[in-house]
Amino acid sequence: MTITKRFWTALIFSFPMLIGMILMPFGIMLPGGEWTQFVLTTIVMAVAARPFLQSAWASFKKHHSNMDTLVAIGTITAYVYSIYAMFTRQAVFFESAAFVITFVLLGQVFEERMRNNASNAIEKLVDLQAKEAEVMRDGKLVKVPLSDIVVGDIIRVKPGQKIAVDGVITEGNSTVDESMVTGESMPVVKKSGDKVIGSTINSNGTFMFKAEKVGGDTMLSQIVELVKKAQNSHAPIQNLTDKVSEIFVPVVLILSILTFLVWYVFLGATLANALIFAVSVVVIACPCALGLATPTALMVGTGRGAKMDILIKNGEVLEEVSDIKTVVFDKTGTITNGKPEVTDIVGNEQVLTIAATLEESSEHPLATAILNQAKKQNISSLAFNNFKAIEGKGVEATINGQKAFVGNDKLLNDVHINKELKTEMIRLQNEAKTVVFVGSGNKILGLIAIQDAPKSTSKEAISALKKRGLRTVMLTGDNNRVAQAIAQEVGIDDVIADVLPGDKADHVKDLQKNGKVAFVGDGINDAPALTMADVGIAMGSGTDIAIESGGIVLMKNDLRDVVKALELSRKTFNRIKLNLFWAFIYNVLGIPVAAGLFFAIGLTLSPELAGLAMAFSSLSVVTSSVLLNKSKISVA
Repeated sequence: MTITKRFWTALIFSFPMLIGMILMPFGIMLPGGEWTQFVLTTIVMAVAARPFLQSAWASFKKHHSNMDTLVAIGTITAYVYSIYAMFTRQAVFFESAAFVITFVLLGQVFEERMRNNASNAIEKLVDLQAKEAEVMRDGKLVKVPLSDIVVGDIIRVKPGQKIAVDGVITEGNSTVDESMVTGESMPVVKKSGDKVIGSTINSNGTFMFKAEKVGGDTMLSQIVELVKKAQNSHAPIQNLTDKVSEIFVPVVLILSILTFLVWYVFLGATLANALIFAVSVVVIACPCALGLATPTALMVGTGRGAKMDILIKNGEVLEEVSDIKTVVFDKTGTITNGKPEVTDIVGNEQVLTIAATLEESSEHPLATAILNQAKKQNISSLAFNNFKAIEGKGVEATINGQKAFVGNDKLLNDVHINKELKTEMIRLQNEAKTVVFVGSGNKILGLIAIQDAPKSTSKEAISALKKRGLRTVMLTGDNNRVAQAIAQEVGIDDVIADVLPGDKADHVKDLQKNGKVAFVGDGINDAPALTMADVGIAMGSGTDIAIESGGIVLMKNDLRDVVKALELSRKTFNRIKLNLFWAFIYNVLGIPVAAGLFFAIGLTLSPELAGLAMAFSSLSVVTSSVLLNKSKISVA
């Protein structure tokens, strides 16, 4: 039976006893009384508690104790004693056994639900592949499933289609959007002899390519394997409660046995009274609050995070965050906006007007940035004719009877650039911006600089992280000059550039030698790094695979939320530790009273009062968790 079904079983059969406890002060008793409690608790013990009992027995045979040992001992003791008490007409506390099982299962259901979210990462990657392709067979193009493609096949790709496998172009040219794999925001111009990557998207041209890598050899398949390895490389987290249980459980058992012996053998108490003292010791130590300590803090912490558009996907992340030393960022779409934008216009309004006029008919990737800027400034296009696209250089046309052109320096030929414009060109290029020349006749009218600019909040976020003593690193597939320029602008400490998609996880692993690492990214190529990092933080605007691979997801796509996410995670984990402290402190303080140490002064703790103390322990834990909503989370 699944954990979820066990939880609902425990909840359904415990609920009538909860109602009975609430109505008891008003003189309203549960129909059937103790026998009804016995039947309900027996079902809970037989169905919902069975795995705990089996686990505890297995641990006992290996001379170990864990959380399940605490649950098993506490519930069995409460259950068996209540049966004895029922026949000897004493107070029973069947509900204690049932409630403990319900609370502990609640925590396990919550954790299981969060962990299941991460298991979809591999499926998301596989879904990115093309399902079929047009392959040349016997001189004809036929559609075949992806699995039927073999090395050497000639494949046709039309505009807007996914490239099926890795290969090299044999005929035609186009621009290809490789951002999902390489992280590079600018579409890449492809011509005969250039390599293409499976699952990337063809933009505007039709081309033929020869398949070189298929099946498990493609780059996407390799990334899938890297994600699997990264997921498996995480060492299992040692649960704090299990660590304490290793010592706590044997101590409680010894104290319970000693309590019985002292009262029955040395102090001459009756068997029933000695047993009550012994049972009270075990019941007060029963981990009811322990079962609530983690899930309640997680519920409050993750709930507050959701209100802040920060999704914390599992409890393991919280523990790792507390020891983070380095925060690594992808560049494109994470630090930057993820799309090229016009950053500078050198010259008068005519510069942008001419550029927008010519780029309306262009298929170049930079054309969109220029047209968007013209739209922002409400600039209308001019009439033109004789339009001509010059591959690798730019475009030209006739406007008002005079040749106008927009392009790179290869288009200029003998056109003279004055000293002032040349100085501006060098400045813009040193800032890692793409410079477009705009001219008319044989004269350069001005320059347009285009860049994938940093987000407005990136600098503030990185500054806040550095104030908290964290090292910041940029890890990108972009060239070093562009990466260094962006890093300098936003204040990044270190840059690792020219990184291949499959190598990002390796670089994260190297950085982990100096302490725990958080990685922030949004692309498919970031998935292995997100899972390899101790804490993976995915931008909500990113790909599904990145979001699935990250332990934390930032829905607002704002880097300042990285600071808030780390802060919230730390505070949530610290609250869990505080809850665990209170869960145990009640037990530790209550055990001497339960054992009858203060019997001489009239201070005792019967099993039913021990159960009440457990309730107060649980109340303190829940209150502590709720107070997490009041803690301050800020970027400053």
